[in-house]
Amino acid sequence: MGADVDLVVPVKALELAKSRLVGARLDRPALALAFALDTIAAALPVVRDVLAVTSDPAVVAELRALGVESVAGPEGLNESLRFGFGVLRSRDAGSVVGALQADLPALRTAELGAALAAARGRAFCPDRQGTGTTLLLSAPGGDLAPAFGVGSAAAHAASGAVALLGPWPSLRHDVDTAEDLGLAADLGLGPRTATVLMPVGG
Repeated sequence: MGADVDLVVPVKALELAKSRLVGARLDRPALALAFALDTIAAALPVVRDVLAVTSDPAVVAELRALGVESVAGPEGLNESLRFGFGVLRSRDAGSVVGALQADLPALRTAELGAALAAARGRAFCPDRQGTGTTLLLSAPGGDLAPAFGVGSAAAHAASGAVALLGPWPSLRHDVDTAEDLGLAADLGLGPRTATVLMPVGG
């Protein structure tokens, strides 16, 4: 994809995040923060800009330390993505704007870069189950039109986005459950997530 790529990454309030990650020894807010930071840190080298949409002050502070801009937006995943898209589109009418999920703790920079390079127009990357979406890209200057939620992969395909199905497993392994986390760990977790989980294995 030749145009510059900017990403919107929505980050839910930490106390509300990852409610399906059950386990007495899992610190869900700390893991949710680590997931988001590892995801964004992996993305930064291969995109022009990252804009996080979050109102959680702990997230805002950590992102500021990474040099990442954040804005408070509306509740709801698609609503926050549309809000962030509008902010980025107002800065560059011809760019590619992408929506990246914040729960990809095994994300590899090279794999995200390869997926971005493979995209031709509006595109999306389905999750490992093939039903959800981890990455959605607009065409240059085009609308993002996010339809995240149950069955988002089918919804994005039906709206004309092309599936990105290359060799980038780390981009497809989002984490909602303990099983998902184990599979992501098999790929190799980012440093912040690994640090949060270290006491569990110790």
